[in-house]
Amino acid sequence: MARAATTTDAFNAVAEPRRRQILDLLAQRERPVNDLVELLGLAQPQVSKHLRVLREVDLVRVRDEGRQRMYRLNAEPLKPIHEWLRKYEQNWNERFDLMDEVLEELKEQEDDRDD
Repeated sequence: MARAATTTDAFNAVAEPRRRQILDLLAQRERPVNDLVELLGLAQPQVSKHLRVLREVDLVRVRDEGRQRMYRLNAEPLKPIHEWLRKYEQNWNERFDLMDEVLEELKEQEDDRDD
């Protein structure tokens, strides 16, 4: 089955690591494109290309402020990703609980050897 275009939904848009970095930066605060360029160490056209994809799936909103364009995160389209991941949270918690038990047993064995 062919993969959907990156502009069809948030799942595909955030599959690209640089786009996730942009979202992380915008989650901190609204930023102009030049800040993103500097923080990411990418050329301006590359950052603009990623911002365009993120705007097309409504993960990023833009507004004009004088001669600058200010970008901000719109987290609402991330909800389906969050809901999908929540199905796996119980599994992760169970595994972490098992790991805690094993670590506790190892610690007790180590303490017994030290006595």
